[in-house]
Amino acid sequence: MAECTIISWNLLHSIGARVDNVAALAQRHQPDLLLMQEVTAEIDHLAERLGGHYARIALPGRVHGLAAWSPKALHSPSASLTLQRGLIVRRVCQIVDMGGFSVANVHLSHGQMLNRRQLRRVSAALPQHSAILGDCNMVGASFLPGFSDVGSRHATHRMSNLIPLRLDRCFIRGLHCLSAEVLEQGASDHRPLKVVLSEQAVRASSGPT
Repeated sequence: MAECTIISWNLLHSIGARVDNVAALAQRHQPDLLLMQEVTAEIDHLAERLGGHYARIALPGRVHGLAAWSPKALHSPSASLTLQRGLIVRRVCQIVDMGGFSVANVHLSHGQMLNRRQLRRVSAALPQHSAILGDCNMVGASFLPGFSDVGSRHATHRMSNLIPLRLDRCFIRGLHCLSAEVLEQGASDHRPLKVVLSEQAVRASSGPT
C-alpha cells in the first residue's frame, strides 16, 4: 500500500461518541484504518453499519477498551500486548498488522514516567516499519528512540475545557508521514487525529537491496 490513511479517536466511553458518530466519521474521511480508545460494546455494531473488519479488546476490569476498524480484511487478527499497569487501570495495547507494517493502538496511563515506559514496551514489540497512535496522555517530548512524533501539533483535548493539550499522538518508525491534521471534535472530549502514512516512500529512498 503506497499510502495509508489512519484516524485515531478517544470516544469518551459510555457518555461520548456513539456508533452513529463513529460511522459518520468513517464515511466522511474514508480511512484505511480507524483506531478507537475508550470503546464500549455499543460500538461493536460498527461493522454491521459499514461492513469491513472490526476488533475490540476490553481493558481488564473495565467496560471500555481499544478497537480497530478497517474497510478491508486485516492480514491477521489484531493482537493484545499487556503494558505496565497504572494505579487504577490495567493497560493493554492493540497491535494491527497492515501487511507491510504494524500499527499499535494505545491508551496510556496519566503518569508521565509510566506512560513513557509503556510506550517503550510497545515500541519493543513492533517491527522496524511501524506506527503508534492513540491517546498517550503525554505532555511534552516522548523520548522514544527510533520513532518520530509526526502527529499534528494542534491540541486534541482541553483539560477542564480550559487548558489545551496535545494528548493524541502518532509516532512512526520506517515510515513517512505525508500529512497530519486534527479533525472536528464531535461527540467526544477528544478531537480525532488523522494521518496519511507512506511505506513505499521510505523503502524507495533506501535504494535497492
